[in-house]
Amino acid sequence: MKDKIFREYDIRGKVPEDINEEVAYKLGLGYGSYIQEFLKQTSCVVSHDNRLSSEALSVSLINGLLETGITVIDYGLTTTPMNYYARNINNLLGIMITASHNPKDENGFKFSLDEYTNARGEMIQDLKKYINKGKFIKGKGKLIHKDIKEDYINYLLNSLKFGKRKLKVVLDPANGSTTCIAKDIYSRINNIDLTIINGDADGSFPNHHPDPCIEENLSQLKKKVVDLKADLGISFDGDGDRIGIVDELGNMVSIESYGIIIIRNIIDKVKNKKFLYDAKCSDIFKDEVIRLGAEPIICRTGTSYTQEKVLKENIPFGIQYVGHISLNDRIVSIESAMYSSLRLVEILSKTKSSLSEIVHTIPQYYTGTEEKFTSTDTRKHKVIKNIKKYCDDKGYKYIEIDGLKVLFKTGWAYVRSSNTGPTINLRCEAKNKKDLENLERLFTTLIEIYNEQ
Repeated sequence: MKDKIFREYDIRGKVPEDINEEVAYKLGLGYGSYIQEFLKQTSCVVSHDNRLSSEALSVSLINGLLETGITVIDYGLTTTPMNYYARNINNLLGIMITASHNPKDENGFKFSLDEYTNARGEMIQDLKKYINKGKFIKGKGKLIHKDIKEDYINYLLNSLKFGKRKLKVVLDPANGSTTCIAKDIYSRINNIDLTIINGDADGSFPNHHPDPCIEENLSQLKKKVVDLKADLGISFDGDGDRIGIVDELGNMVSIESYGIIIIRNIIDKVKNKKFLYDAKCSDIFKDEVIRLGAEPIICRTGTSYTQEKVLKENIPFGIQYVGHISLNDRIVSIESAMYSSLRLVEILSKTKSSLSEIVHTIPQYYTGTEEKFTSTDTRKHKVIKNIKKYCDDKGYKYIEIDGLKVLFKTGWAYVRSSNTGPTINLRCEAKNKKDLENLERLFTTLIEIYNEQ
């Protein structure tokens, strides 16, 4: 097994050169032995997305698990949130075979080693070291096949109460794993006129990466919403834990705006008035939370970290810039993009206002797109260290949170080394366009200078 497939949040790589059936089998041996030896667990949950390689990887993974004596509950084809739900209701650890929004020629494994969320950071490195030792437990496990689809659909819908307004909704599952539930869920809601595009569950995906938070990936959805005069459009990523939103005018709705719409709806209904956002998010979210008399909680980027904090501190709601949503006020948060879409539909079904009209009530700052600079895995950390020294010399205020978020009166610049590749990421925000351009120019120059040293 190659070291590079062990990432910050999961195991992931190209198929078959990095991820293949042999790797899956060995992971099964290692994971099954590890959770027995260190966590005293004798059972686990397994499921997979609809990538072309996922089913074969699942078979090999399960074979490895069974040879260690683990009882495996196999739920077959699911979204990642369905896998999380299965872990929760069984009170078990588990593995999801997926490469999320990455291209169809990649695959990987999201897996848990505690009760909160997926393994992260040192947990993954510890498992890697354990697997490399090759001392696996031998046993004879048991395989149980189950279907969680109906239970999952009922779990989501039973927490919702829709209004009388009829809505025209367009869904774009990007041919990913939400195709296995999208129509079934939305067809059970009264007053919904549903259209689905890219809805083939064959794992082929559209030509673009099915990442719903990249605006150009929403071009088909935007056009369909406008052509059909729909009320909104929703896009999902490959494994169903990230969301993209389009209003009735064909404009992309930011995750921060979505978050504010939700908070305004639940602020008087939750006791714990703390709301989480990751360091990449626009300050419009933080500022609105404060305006509403609540407490904004900043967290490092990465769903394994945000989800852990939401669950451990019982935070009712949280967002990530890349489209992960944690709705933890009515049900236990399972990062379900499908549920996030349903909550927005629920709100719209009880108002006469259009989505664009609601968004228009939210202040908008000037936020740049996230820029990525090619570096090396060694140099990228030195670049951040040098930028920190520069800020110290200049007397700039900053927050160290998975990188450096440098704070100014008119905005901020967030620079971090990627946890998944040899790149340096930069995102800036300001209250006006000129200040945004100045921040982007300054920190782009710093990255380029230090990246050449």
